[in-house]
Amino acid sequence: MRMSLLIRGLVALICGMGSLQAAGLKVGVFHPLLVDLAKQVGGDAVEVVDLAQGTSDLHRFQPGPQELSKARGAQLYLVAGKGLEPYLSKVQSIVGADRVLEVGRKIPSLSYGKGSQLHACCPDDHGHDHGGIDPHWWHSVDAWRRAASIVADEFSKRDPANKALYAANAKKFRSEMDALDNWVKGQMKRVPTSRRTLATAHAAFGYLCKDNGWKMLPIQGMNREQSPSSKWLGEMAAVIRDQKVGALFPEESHNPKVFQSLAKQTGITVGKPLVADSYSSIAGMFKHNVTIIVGTLAQ
Repeated sequence: MRMSLLIRGLVALICGMGSLQAAGLKVGVFHPLLVDLAKQVGGDAVEVVDLAQGTSDLHRFQPGPQELSKARGAQLYLVAGKGLEPYLSKVQSIVGADRVLEVGRKIPSLSYGKGSQLHACCPDDHGHDHGGIDPHWWHSVDAWRRAASIVADEFSKRDPANKALYAANAKKFRSEMDALDNWVKGQMKRVPTSRRTLATAHAAFGYLCKDNGWKMLPIQGMNREQSPSSKWLGEMAAVIRDQKVGALFPEESHNPKVFQSLAKQTGITVGKPLVADSYSSIAGMFKHNVTIIVGTLAQ
């Protein structure tokens, strides 16, 4: 039902485009952090429309006519890609695949898979070890450097008159990411090597861990909404002790009951919530998460 509403809404959107006279470049964006990037690269030359505004869980987000009507007349749509958006093929089929840019497509991917050196050992029966592409590339500062160039190039194709502006803005953004990367790496190194396992609700922070030489322990695997059995909780508690995990980090909008149960069994700290999928500022997200992680584990 939700998808049929999406299709009808998109049809109405396309039918109305012919009568619109767009002023400059208008871009619809399906990820809050890409909204920040689009604004920084586009500057005053681009009208950026946030189509996922107010969404806290991008894995469950499904845009409907109400959201899509905000981007009426858009020449371009930005999505994260790497399989994050289950509605992507429907959007492409109606607005045209050439109007949809998967920003993450050309960014190197991490894969989920049994035996990965990135993952700390987990119980095998809870969805941690199946293969697949990790879509959470936005937790890599280097990925944002690449994304700035990708978006600037696409903006320039759609709006050649402002090519120099987009290139200059992207260069400035990459410079800011260089400084941010140095800060993140410096902060993460403050944590003793023996404590560099990041235990979170679901497998969202692999790119952050890879960039900084950490291990990732996703407590609830791919899906933070899973309801684990008491047997599994006991097994996970054993893993936490074996890996000498220093703290458990829940996520915003995450049910804390699983973490509370594990903390009771293991006696370790539950840290403040991290931001996994949705934040208004790229730099702000990294500073928020890294400050919490380091402040908890570097002690």
